Amino acid sequence: MIHERVPVANDGAFIKTYFQEVSPEIKMSECRPALVVCPGGGYEYCSDREAEPIALAFASRGFQACVLQYPCGENHHFPEQLCALAHTVAWLRENAGRLHLDANRIAVAGFSAGGHLAASLGVFWNAPFLAKETGLLPESMRPDRLVLGYPVISGEPGIAAEPSMRSLLGQEPCEDPKEREFVSLEKHVTAQVPPTFLWHTYPDATVPVENSLYFALALRKAGVPFEAHIYSVGGHGLSLANHLTENFAGGGVQRECEGWLSLAADWLSR
Repeated sequence: MIHERVPVANDGAFIKTYFQEVSPEIKMSECRPALVVCPGGGYEYCSDREAEPIALAFASRGFQACVLQYPCGENHHFPEQLCALAHTVAWLRENAGRLHLDANRIAVAGFSAGGHLAASLGVFWNAPFLAKETGLLPESMRPDRLVLGYPVISGEPGIAAEPSMRSLLGQEPCEDPKEREFVSLEKHVTAQVPPTFLWHTYPDATVPVENSLYFALALRKAGVPFEAHIYSVGGHGLSLANHLTENFAGGGVQRECEGWLSLAADWLSR
């Protein structure tokens, strides 16, 4: 396995790679699909529970996986994180041959606030402001698929994950309805958004399930193919939903939900 730390932007963002080497015994090793993992953490930090374990799980299913450590905290606001992700996808596409990955099968997976980041690239990859901010061509930073786990989507009061909104926009702009609407991703869905896989839990008290439902409805109206799984049990931040990502408080294990990974990997393979 090629495990490296690769800078992707001037703001300190970097990716950790979990790339499998080419083997003369393995046919698919010459050109594998790729997956960028965006951990959650409320835009305040990048959660370890939603980083390496998920990348390794997808690597075991044949993906060239990497984790984006994007800028977080009070000094980093929108669109800084989005630019880091855009540069990551563009770097993978530019180096596809050397990295033995398929430049037309680059998926972005995000969880909680990382889901907002992944979905942001899905809706803004061809927006003029992003091309101006990054200096990249739209087609170079377009993700081919999105995988969103319990994602923050909306800035709508009552539905929004308020801590994520405050970290993303800053305390003062967070009260500006125009700023909140701009980062309410369900309002920016067009037919150009990549096909999307969504999963969420109905009882999620941190990021209400309406976030995924709003995005799914917007995808439906725009004619974008999607698959959505809403689990009747489970809280927020489940990650793999098994003992591999259990936290020290004994949370994060919900066996009824751990099948999301196989469902997502199968969906990506189609």
